[in-house]
Parts: sequence; structure tokens; C-alpha cells
Amino acid sequence: MSASRTSGEQGELILTLNAGSSSIKFAVYGVAADGADPRLRAKGQVEGIGTRPHFIAKTVDGQVLSESWWEAIAEGEGHARAFQQIWSWLDDFADGGRIMAIGHRVAHGGEDYSRPVRITPDILKVLTGLIPLVPLHQPNNLAAIRAVAKDHPDLPQVACFDTGFHRGRPKVTEQLGLPRALLERGVKRYGFHGLSYEYIVEKLRELAPGVAAGRVIVAHLGSGCSMTAIRDGQSIDTTMGFSALDGVPMGTRPGLLDPGVLLFLMREDGLGVEALEQLLYKQSGLLGLSGVSNDLRALHQSDDPGAAEAIDYFVYRIGQTLGALTSSIGGLDALVFTAGVGENDADIRARVCTDAAWLGIEIDADANAGGQVGHGKRISPEGQRPEVWVMPTDEERMMARHTLRVVRGD
Repeated sequence: MSASRTSGEQGELILTLNAGSSSIKFAVYGVAADGADPRLRAKGQVEGIGTRPHFIAKTVDGQVLSESWWEAIAEGEGHARAFQQIWSWLDDFADGGRIMAIGHRVAHGGEDYSRPVRITPDILKVLTGLIPLVPLHQPNNLAAIRAVAKDHPDLPQVACFDTGFHRGRPKVTEQLGLPRALLERGVKRYGFHGLSYEYIVEKLRELAPGVAAGRVIVAHLGSGCSMTAIRDGQSIDTTMGFSALDGVPMGTRPGLLDPGVLLFLMREDGLGVEALEQLLYKQSGLLGLSGVSNDLRALHQSDDPGAAEAIDYFVYRIGQTLGALTSSIGGLDALVFTAGVGENDADIRARVCTDAAWLGIEIDADANAGGQVGHGKRISPEGQRPEVWVMPTDEERMMARHTLRVVRGD
């Protein structure tokens, strides 16, 4: 398959890539001629980049289409090799179809880019300049873009920014209590997980338009966690700030942290930048608190007292943040749980909602505990306000939609 091959049975396709340090998640969407929403055809990932890469592609209903392993290659070439493996599989899967464009999740758009854009060398240069703001995320996103450009220079690529949804918030929610000269250098609260929040807003407008027009807090709880206060579909305040470290605790990241702790570790233990990055991004959060795991499923099953304490802290900080964000939007009409933990962990949802009874939150225990979520389900009793919802997020679908709009010039 080439990027320019005439469309066949599969028609035109969009590929989305979400590149991390050791993995690339991908999805393939079919483009409908009638302008309908792109339809998911397949998804998968390459994981273990840098060690022993593992490729797997699955159908929409989870059946394995292809799976392979290969030996690690030279450092710095992992993303290029991973993309080549994805493209090689696409050669068979596309069945004569044409990849019309590739959409990338890019952590940071900075001050220049609030909306998805077609990537050019000049834009890539600007995005490269943002690496110091997100040093553990942006380089991987850009490595995937460069890998595509090297092998398929004429194939349109679109950057979809995780910061974009939060642009246009009240200035007071972006500022930090630091000298203004730092603000002018871009040291401010940006917010992340924007593609997820954008999808939830669109889905809530379909399922509960009256609620979507009101005051909503979305809890994106996964390996990375954040919460956002939304009013009439617009981001008003969010927990991740200058980096993806702030806010509620995460799998391996601490969330809210007194910066004095870092000064103490630098002064007393001689920790440098690399050691602090390891501590903050890889060794903290649920993993650090529990000493057991960063996975809540393992913590629920563990008898280690540290596991229970980590869960208690996680729930406490979510509840505390829920109260703070409610004040940011002057009340609450709905709470939405999403992402891996938010969608699948009924115990965490129940505990958070029990602690938030003071906000008028109440859930139906049976609705919370059982049944398929589907595109989203309400777990609060009929007529109860605030409403409580569980909704799967779909960042890849948002990327496919944005990529199609940009390529078509919509």
C-alpha cells in the first residue's frame, strides 16, 4: 500500500497515532463519502519500544488480527521501526484502500496552536521548541511525526493538541503566583487531556443536552488523572497545570505537591534534574504511596496496608478537588467519570460519590455496580441533581474527526 494508491474496497482511511516513550497506540478509521462520522475499523499498539517490541492489531470487537515480536534496535530508532511495523500491517489490512492522512496526539500546542493543524516543517520547529514544557511527552509525539515524514513525506499529518480544549479559560485560572517575567515566557497553567474532555462534552450533548449546557465536572481517571470544570461546554478550570504532574494523584505521578519538598530533596539529598524527573514521573503516586503497584486493580486485591492507604489518599484528593472545582463554576449539575479507572472501577466511583453527598450527589448502587456502560450511562437516580454519569472516552475518534476536518478544510 502507498499513500497515493487508488481507493479500493476499504476506501479512504485515517490512521491515528498516540506515541508514548515505550509505545505507540494506533487506530484505523474509515472515511464515509456522505460525511458521516469516521468509523473505527481496527486498533492496536506497539509496546515495549526500547526493550522487546510487541505489535498487536485487533478488530473493533477485540479479535486479534495480527501479533508479532521483534528484537530491540538502536536507541533513538524505536519509534521509526514501530511505525514501519504498523505501516507494513496496514499494507495488508487496507486491501487497496488509501491512507488519506495521519492524526497525531501532541501533548502541547503552546500559545500558538489551540486547534488541530496540518503539520509543516515550520510548525514542527515550533512544537520542538515546546519540549522543555513537557520533556517526557512532546519528544515521543514528535518522533512519530518525523518517522512518518521520513517514509511518506507527501502524506498529510495533523497535530491534535491535548492543551487545545483548555485554551480561552479565564486568565486567573492560567496564572501562577510567580514573577510576571516567567508568565511571559510561558510558565502558566495550560491543562491537558483536552481530547478526552472534548469527546465527553460532545457525547454529553447527545445524551443529556440540558445537563451539557450547565455546570459539569469531568473526572478523567486512568494511569494519568485530571479533573476539569466545564460550563456550557467550555473549560473553566482544570487540575493539570504547567505540566502533567499537577492535580490529583496518578499511577506514578504525585499530583499536587508542595515545591518545598523538591527544594528539600535537592538541598539535603543532592537530587538533580534527572533524579527528580524519575521520582515525579515514575516513582510516585499510587505506586510510591502503596509500595505495591500503580494499578488500582492490584491495590484492591492487596492485603498490604500501604495499598489501602494509597486508595484512601486517591479518593480523598479526588473529593477535595471536586469541591474546589465546584466553586470554580458556581455549583454542579453533573459529575462524569471517564478513562480506565473512571469507567471500570465501581468502588472508586462509589467512595467518591459517598464523600460528595454534601454536594447533593447520590448514586444508584445497582446502576453503579453492574451493566454495560455502552456510550454512557447515568448512575444517579432518575430526577436527582447533580446527575452522575459514566462515559467511555475516545481520544482516537476525536483525532480522526479533527484530522478529517483539517484535510478537507472544514
